[in-house]
Amino acid sequence: MARGPTKHLKRAAAPKHWMLDKLTGVFAPRPSTGPHKLRECLPLIIFLRNRLKYALTGDEVKKICMQRFIKIDGKVRTDITYPAGLMDVISIDKTGENFRLIYDTKGRFAVHRITPEEAKYKLCKVRKIFVGTKGIPHLVTHDARTIRYPDPLIKVNDTIQIDLETGKISDFIKFDTDSLSSIKSTKANSSKEAMITILFKTLRHSFSPEKPGEIDEGYSSSDQRFIPIAGTIFGKASFSV
Repeated sequence: MARGPTKHLKRAAAPKHWMLDKLTGVFAPRPSTGPHKLRECLPLIIFLRNRLKYALTGDEVKKICMQRFIKIDGKVRTDITYPAGLMDVISIDKTGENFRLIYDTKGRFAVHRITPEEAKYKLCKVRKIFVGTKGIPHLVTHDARTIRYPDPLIKVNDTIQIDLETGKISDFIKFDTDSLSSIKSTKANSSKEAMITILFKTLRHSFSPEKPGEIDEGYSSSDQRFIPIAGTIFGKASFSV
């Protein structure tokens, strides 16, 4: 009888954006439990072995990690199956390289090199805001960070800029029209992954037979044509819509 969580992952069942070939082996590295979901992450072993080509085998990746050369968001990670995800900063002190995981136009993780100044912060989407014990407000981000006493102006779906050294919020961007954003996925069409777009204010037609032709501005979750998106706001667009 099976006991506990599954410890293996077949290559045929691995996420397609890992781009693993079928003939190299039967199994794929199963990501450890962490801040990102299995199908929304990139294990550290795939990043070092398959993307950067810094190792040929899993044993070589383990030797690199056990020497504490790899940092993710400023913290040393020795687990070769650690799940790195969107907007994570991967630093290699030995070579002085810094990378940020972002999506390309096909919805796959791209090896995006950044400067040491850019590696000091990361962008996180706000997923939940709640009031904890003793009336303390809390904020939860897309990478499972919990931050106490956030700015009262920060709401769900906004994007915050986090200083990786202190773990505190240094700036935030509102989820609003005229914002440059990256759409990670949509509930209506999964092919909309990794689109860089501008958020527009739409015109919503009323489908009520009693009020034909009525037009209402803005978003509405009750509208059948409204598509909820999951993504990150990068900043205000350089032009108005």
